[in-house]
Amino acid sequence: MKYDDRPDVFTKGRVQVYTGNGKGKTTAAIGLAVRALGAGIKVFFAQFLKLGDYSEIQILRNLKNVTCRQYGAGGFVGSHPSDEDKASARLGIDDALSAMKSGDYRVVILDEANVAYSLGLISKEELMSLVRERPSSVELVLTGRGAPHELIEAAHLVTEMREIKHYFKSGVKARKGIES
Repeated sequence: MKYDDRPDVFTKGRVQVYTGNGKGKTTAAIGLAVRALGAGIKVFFAQFLKLGDYSEIQILRNLKNVTCRQYGAGGFVGSHPSDEDKASARLGIDDALSAMKSGDYRVVILDEANVAYSLGLISKEELMSLVRERPSSVELVLTGRGAPHELIEAAHLVTEMREIKHYFKSGVKARKGIES
């Protein structure tokens, strides 16, 4: 039975944006992915700027009905991204658009897409094209600091994570299973 034929699965998707300087944007998106998977909904999870064996990638890759891809060169992206950084991010946009239009995925998550935009890896137009070209049955989630105003205006749900206090400022490093 196709997803569209199931009476218990949503028929109209929305655009969600998780942004802000606080911790929890990726975690919220992964929580939504797990909830969707638990309901039998297929998920496409694209992670921009990152390449490696992060804990969330390890578990997502072991679950059924989720396609998990990373679009990063594996190093820090400074104020002048390399051509390789830009090509990887553009491939992520192309793959996400293909996933949305394929009819195979009802939830498409672009983790750190807003940061990829703010660093100049992808254009505002490329980001907004995902919103415009999203089939109505697809839930599109974009995470990362610095979501552009146009994306915030176009989204159906926007959550801003605001840092009030963070232990990193007292020297605590990223901990495996919590931050990495």
